[in-house]
Amino acid sequence: MKAAVIHGPHNVSYDTVEDPKIKENRDIILKVTSTAICGSDLHIYSGGIPTTPMVLGHEFMGIVEEVGSGVKNLKRGDRVVVPFPIACGHCFFCTHDVPGNCENSNPEHYGPEGGLLTEKGGALFGYTDLYGGYDGGQAEYVRVPYADYGPRKVPENLTDEQVLFLTDIFPTGYTGVDWGEVKGGETVAIFGSGPVGIMAAKSAWLRGAGRVIVVDPLQYRLDKAKETANCETILWEDGAKDVIEQIRSMSEGRGADVCIDAVGFEPARNVLEKAKAVVNFEAGSVKVLEACMSAVRRSGIVSVLGVYPTTYDNFPVGQFFDKGIVLKGGQAPAHKHIDKLLGYVAEGKVKLDDVITHRLPLSQIAHGYDIFKKKEDNCVKVVLDPWA
Repeated sequence: MKAAVIHGPHNVSYDTVEDPKIKENRDIILKVTSTAICGSDLHIYSGGIPTTPMVLGHEFMGIVEEVGSGVKNLKRGDRVVVPFPIACGHCFFCTHDVPGNCENSNPEHYGPEGGLLTEKGGALFGYTDLYGGYDGGQAEYVRVPYADYGPRKVPENLTDEQVLFLTDIFPTGYTGVDWGEVKGGETVAIFGSGPVGIMAAKSAWLRGAGRVIVVDPLQYRLDKAKETANCETILWEDGAKDVIEQIRSMSEGRGADVCIDAVGFEPARNVLEKAKAVVNFEAGSVKVLEACMSAVRRSGIVSVLGVYPTTYDNFPVGQFFDKGIVLKGGQAPAHKHIDKLLGYVAEGKVKLDDVITHRLPLSQIAHGYDIFKKKEDNCVKVVLDPWA
């Protein structure tokens, strides 16, 4: 089959690889009909998270091709969407609605510590050996473990593009708002106007937010957020201080009730910020998280959806304590929310495919990663067709 294979930083190619096979009785083989590039894929592409060659991709859906003997709820020909964490459904964490911490899906690198290179959480599709080493779905076919727990059947009247983002970015954006305990009337400030940030904005409205503000250093991404999520926007151009002051001025001087970090450890940085990271042996920067902690009100909530892989110097723990901030983060529990979110899509309460800016055949995977990483051609979201 053909697939997108990562060979090293900035080196993704359209390769011929072995077809996946059933290995366990709870597996299925899925013929992928739609897949996408996620912002967290860029951390691998940039070299920020090391990997060996493997098939990328954790946002995908398709048609069931083969079914393991232990899978009783699916059959060949079923059309399904697949949540991005690989989870067994039976361990302590799966039964407590945190499948990203599954105890069984990542046996080689799992542990309670949450270290840099070992004792990680549960497995993810197409996300390095540290997270299970499972090939991903930027391919013609993919093996899906624990398929009696993860995949959800898709109504026939919904297109791939209407439901594809139930895999990751919609549940992830919704999780940021859910962690923020939005019940109605809150001011929600979202840092990052990429696909997850836009989905968080859409989710904030679903939860009854009173005001939704999106922050980004690129005007075209803010324009997309305003167009698709009907939010207010702030351009980050003169540093965090100006952004924080604007958010406070929009919230009676207190700060936002909820701030969501939808950027992570690889924001746009200047030369001095890059030099600091080198001196402190840090990967990237926590500048966005620090801005969230300043922009949130006292006793407010900061939800961290962006990836942070390592420790950071001078983390503002004093500010965290003095303001009484609630800080929540981690892999989104996609399995917990996917059925409810699929209902919202089916009922027409939310539209997901309006964030797509580029539709490409999988054979153009290198071009897709390039423009997404460089933010060229007004790229916000790339969807790929393995069969085009």
